[in-house]
Amino acid sequence: MKLGVIGDDFTGSSDIGLMLAESGYRTVQYVGVPDHHAREDVEAGIISLKSRSNPVLEAVEQSLQAWRWLADQGCTQFFFKYCSTFDSTKEGNIGPVIDALIDAIGTTDPVVVCPAVPVVGRTLYQGHLFVQDQLLSESGLQNHPITPMTDPDIRRWLGYQTERGIGHLPIAALRAGKGREAMIEIAKSGNQLVVCDALEMNDLALLNQACASFSLVTGGSGLGFQPEKAKGRANNDHWKGESGSALVLSGSCSNATRAQIAEHKKSGGAQLKVDVAQLLDGSVTASSAVAWALEQSSLPLIYSSDTPEAVSKVQAQCGGDKAAETVEHFFSQVAAESVDKGVRRLISAGGETSGAIVGALNVTDLEIGPMIDPGVPALRVSGRNLVVALKSGNFGAPDFFFKAADLMDNQ
Repeated sequence: MKLGVIGDDFTGSSDIGLMLAESGYRTVQYVGVPDHHAREDVEAGIISLKSRSNPVLEAVEQSLQAWRWLADQGCTQFFFKYCSTFDSTKEGNIGPVIDALIDAIGTTDPVVVCPAVPVVGRTLYQGHLFVQDQLLSESGLQNHPITPMTDPDIRRWLGYQTERGIGHLPIAALRAGKGREAMIEIAKSGNQLVVCDALEMNDLALLNQACASFSLVTGGSGLGFQPEKAKGRANNDHWKGESGSALVLSGSCSNATRAQIAEHKKSGGAQLKVDVAQLLDGSVTASSAVAWALEQSSLPLIYSSDTPEAVSKVQAQCGGDKAAETVEHFFSQVAAESVDKGVRRLISAGGETSGAIVGALNVTDLEIGPMIDPGVPALRVSGRNLVVALKSGNFGAPDFFFKAADLMDNQ
């Protein structure tokens, strides 16, 4: 294994898995730290953690466990993958994990910090992160229920999370072919962490070339884009879907997911909305929800997604942690029971939801399949008649749910 990736959630790990697979890497996504060695033909191994919103010390320890396993597989470069919207709080977890990995590797190389993924509208300019044509802090992400992103300046936000110096690589230096030497000089000046501008996917290809020999790289999935390596290698001809029932589960409250829910309804999809109160009083259970889903003639969607105002109201009433735990537990039970009863295509929207589902299904390895939408591949659970799509809340076109179900169907 050459490249070891540590992902802080499941959907993001699938996202970079797609980029690496399409760049020609023989790629496997592992759920948690494996207890076995990787196959000899694996070139890129991705360890999917559920550490994005965990307590800082827990996130750091999980990430170091992942690094140790990847190092044991022979990796010479490590990639810490986080969200393209830099989802974090002033306490972490991105900065503390980067610090811990730098110390563990013992590297003095510059460390790239670049969440940009231009193909899905995440760009960095003058150190500021944009979502489409809006600053991060004006894109709706400022209302995120767990990690509200209220500052688009990645240098400043990361500065709350680490005591290491933070520099900036402007787009002009990168495009002039001076990215590598500029980053080395920035690191020598005491700023080992380098926030790098990127406006187009080709900028990320240039950045990949500039940091090719650096021990540690951090950022969004876009840094997995390596078109030169991909020539003549990438294909998913071996991948196939599954016949049988399909089910969509959504816990994401992002603008994109709520638009997908609206489009699903408009297109005739069956929908069951659940809220925390129903789950707590038992008026809706996992069993009743699964029974409802299996009775539907159109693609069923079970969702808890709601507006930021509604989510805030629920959190005030019963506590943010309790609300999140209740919803995640429900979705994990629904996933396990639905698969037991014959669902073979499972589509999930939201990182926390996807993490709960994957854990409930005892998934260990995922084979990267074809792209559904930019950033979201179809995935096969190794050794089982089950295919899944783990969608980050902000990703996917409005028609994502029906599109995913059709692509994952073995027809």
